[in-house]
Amino acid sequence: MKALVQRVKNASVHIDGELYSSINYGLLIFVGVEKNDETFNADKLAEKIINLRIFEDENAKMNLSALDVKAEILIVSQFTLCGSCKKGTRPSFDNSAPPEKALHLYEYFVNCFKNKNLVIKTGKFRAMMDVSLVNNGPVTFLIEK
Repeated sequence: MKALVQRVKNASVHIDGELYSSINYGLLIFVGVEKNDETFNADKLAEKIINLRIFEDENAKMNLSALDVKAEILIVSQFTLCGSCKKGTRPSFDNSAPPEKALHLYEYFVNCFKNKNLVIKTGKFRAMMDVSLVNNGPVTFLIEK
């Protein structure tokens, strides 16, 4: 599994021009599921992200986690994270999980966060979404498990 994690002042998802979900200060997480991923990958990735100390403390040091600051979290499925651009100019998605498996692991990943008593919002799996965000910092990390 791969996740692109961004610390945001706010973020939102619109589908067909309508607001689907939004968050204030917290994390926007784009997640991609690869064909060899299993639930333990989702567990490890979620645990890493929820405890990642990327929020500033009183000394302006990145020393606090999403749990520490009660961050809101928006999780959006994004299979293009699993794309490879190594050959040619057209991405290959051979390593992406099939939709049924990806949906199962995406929902499992989301549930890993719901057990943490934080505001959790999502995008809509396989929908064409317009995602807006104000990246805070900017702070962005690519994490793979």
